[in-house]
Amino acid sequence: MTEKEQFLRALEREIPTTTKVLKAYPAAKSDLKPHGKCKSAKELAWTFVTEQRASEQALDGGIEFGKMAKAPDTFPEVIATFEKTSKAFMERIKRTPDADLNKTVKFFVAPKQMGDLRKMDVLWFMLMDCVHHRGQFSVYLRMADGKVPSIYGPSGDEPWA
Repeated sequence: MTEKEQFLRALEREIPTTTKVLKAYPAAKSDLKPHGKCKSAKELAWTFVTEQRASEQALDGGIEFGKMAKAPDTFPEVIATFEKTSKAFMERIKRTPDADLNKTVKFFVAPKQMGDLRKMDVLWFMLMDCVHHRGQFSVYLRMADGKVPSIYGPSGDEPWA
């Protein structure tokens, strides 16, 4: 199995789980902000879309975080956008030649420091960061009195036994 195939398999597992967690969130509480330094739930949810778009920009040759679209007005629109962009992102990866994934792009390598990383490494970084933010979002979900679904195993709201 190629690295690209491994990445696609990981996406095929992680995107539905992220979608399930997003859909479990009570939209009426999308402004929840657990701390002054935290993003609101809606802003955090938009991170999943932003990271997919950054990944696509990496495939194009350069990431421009300053040119990312702002979140839509409603939480349901955030979810709908994530579902739409996820499908497009998967198709984009499938169409990208393996050789292109081994080319480099400028990306963060340390605080305030950019360096050359393989595009494939940027994609893995972004996917793992999405998994991290999904865990963070599951805490928001609990704080909003939503039911936390099974992610990698049973949850208090979705036991396996």
